[in-house]
Amino acid sequence: MTDSFINVETKNGASTLTLNRAPLNVLNIAALSQLESALTELSRNESIRVLILRAEGKMFSAGVDIADHTPDKVGEMIPLFDRACRLLANLPCPTLAVVHGHALGGGCELVLCCDLAVMTENAKIGQPEVQLAAFAPIAALRLPLMIGYRAAADMLLTGRTLTSDEALKLGLVNVVVPADGLEQWVQEKTAQLSGLSRVALTMTKRALQLGFGNWDASTSELERLYLDELMKTSDAHEGLTAFMEKRTAVWKHK
Repeated sequence: MTDSFINVETKNGASTLTLNRAPLNVLNIAALSQLESALTELSRNESIRVLILRAEGKMFSAGVDIADHTPDKVGEMIPLFDRACRLLANLPCPTLAVVHGHALGGGCELVLCCDLAVMTENAKIGQPEVQLAAFAPIAALRLPLMIGYRAAADMLLTGRTLTSDEALKLGLVNVVVPADGLEQWVQEKTAQLSGLSRVALTMTKRALQLGFGNWDASTSELERLYLDELMKTSDAHEGLTAFMEKRTAVWKHK
């Protein structure tokens, strides 16, 4: 029997999609395939007025599985992750990311693809890919528009992890709440959105997206840059190998 890494529950116009690969919710190809399928079904459900994206375990997500960045798998993984993110970002209804623990790498990119985001006070978020001689395609597309070029450049070029207060100050999340107040906040926001007109929510989201840039044109070039150029460098392979071998990378700078 196939493990269920993605759970979906719908009630009273609100759907909750839960990442269920605890404890770290590392997204391998199998989990991403399930995520793509779940989001495809959700995009066709005309009764949903809000989607809540959350996770089981000790953190929201540590990102995409490094083991699936190997040369024999990365050509499948990157387009698959792109399709899942595209589905999430283009879902007709408003989407809310609920972040606890850490949201790193691909986990952060999923948050970036949601319309709204809440973090607990002790949560952290970031894109550490550059520290492995890689970059985050979806974040490179969405972060500059979301928090400004300078702040995006600082995050992506250093790979530093942000505290919840830093994320709030940059506008990366809407609100930071105590861990013991998270469920109440989510319930109140879900009820607020669920009580509104679905057609009005859908039209408003479409209007917002008109000002957010051309996803299709940008991501195709980002995929080409990642797969055809970055993944052919010595440092990209060294970064991944060093991470899996738990040692310090030795860069050749080529």
